[in-house]
Amino acid sequence: MLKIENIDLILSVKKMTSKVYFGSLQHGKANRFASLGAKYEKILESLDFSSIEKKDKVAIKMHLGFNDGYQTVPVFFVRKLVKAIKKTGGVPFVTDNPTAVYNAVNRGYTEETCGCPIIPVAGIKDGYVYTKKVDFKGVDSVDLAGVLHDADVLINFAHAKGHGLPGFGGVIKNIALGGFAAKTRWNKIHGVVHFDKYWDADKCTPEHAKKLVESCPEKCINYKEDKHELKVGFYNCNQCMKCIKADEGVGSLEIKQENYDAFQEFQAIAAKLVLDTFDKKKIFNFNVALQITAFCDCMGMPQPIVVNEIGILASKDTVAIEQATLDLIKKEGLLESSIPPFLNNVQLKPELHPFQQLFGHFKDPYKTVQYAEKLGMGTSKYELIEILSPEETAKMEPPKERYESEPTFF
Repeated sequence: MLKIENIDLILSVKKMTSKVYFGSLQHGKANRFASLGAKYEKILESLDFSSIEKKDKVAIKMHLGFNDGYQTVPVFFVRKLVKAIKKTGGVPFVTDNPTAVYNAVNRGYTEETCGCPIIPVAGIKDGYVYTKKVDFKGVDSVDLAGVLHDADVLINFAHAKGHGLPGFGGVIKNIALGGFAAKTRWNKIHGVVHFDKYWDADKCTPEHAKKLVESCPEKCINYKEDKHELKVGFYNCNQCMKCIKADEGVGSLEIKQENYDAFQEFQAIAAKLVLDTFDKKKIFNFNVALQITAFCDCMGMPQPIVVNEIGILASKDTVAIEQATLDLIKKEGLLESSIPPFLNNVQLKPELHPFQQLFGHFKDPYKTVQYAEKLGMGTSKYELIEILSPEETAKMEPPKERYESEPTFF
């Protein structure tokens, strides 16, 4: 028989658990009612947009991609989301960095196709910002995108995929980097990996530095002889440790966990700055786990899909949805035949997350989730609520409908 204190503990844990709605790409019947499109509509209903008030300005923050990168979130899902927001009386707009906005039409995003305006997140010259003070590894301030800051509601609409630094890019990265002006995200957030010292200039001669450069098969070590300055490009570093082997007997170089963790932690800090500008009841998160590629949409090119397509997740809890998405990707595992041949030192170890297997064990994608949870951005404990599961729809009687169910010629 359960004791009272145990019941209280169970109730307490249940209370701390956040709901994550999930629609799988798999379906139990070859019919629209069982497909992801129908599941997505029910997810939008379940998420409950009733906290959006009439005339609220609703920012749909997403990555619209660059150049030939067509594997971003399909406009099909954007349009349905916009329609659902408009039903509440809210005024939606899609927003991203200026470059992605200016050429978004090349990937099918327009005001006509999305159903709402597309606005640069920090103004037309990327200069409309609110400066926020921080104190993290030499960075004292960051420039938060003004258009995102001014919105009443945040729809954090992310494409779930890999990333060369934190291993994974989902809802946290979508606002942590995409919610700030270019100089902040490139120079400060990306640049923080160099704060913790990993190279000793006094121990390293120019000749030895050049030897270290040559030792790296990924060409991610850069040396400027005129400044006697060596830097490791941690984005491409997969911790093969060939540079450390080349440094034996000298001890001038270290490849340390701290440098990778710095980016992960700063991501969480930056994301929290964005979330803090919104009422908690007006924050909604989506991870579209389709076309799951190894690298970010910033690459601006087609990429092989390295994890089977999973579906769409949605939650009001930024941490819970990220945890759930990573768990589903780990459960699915890597498509080994699709691993890009230029990725060296791939470690197919089941204890590692698929993106750690691709990018190295120091790039644990769960780290950002852990930092975010410590900052109070949500909980990693979640209840996964599957909408119209294949098992459920397999037992349902499909509605009678033709392939061409809308106006046709016969």
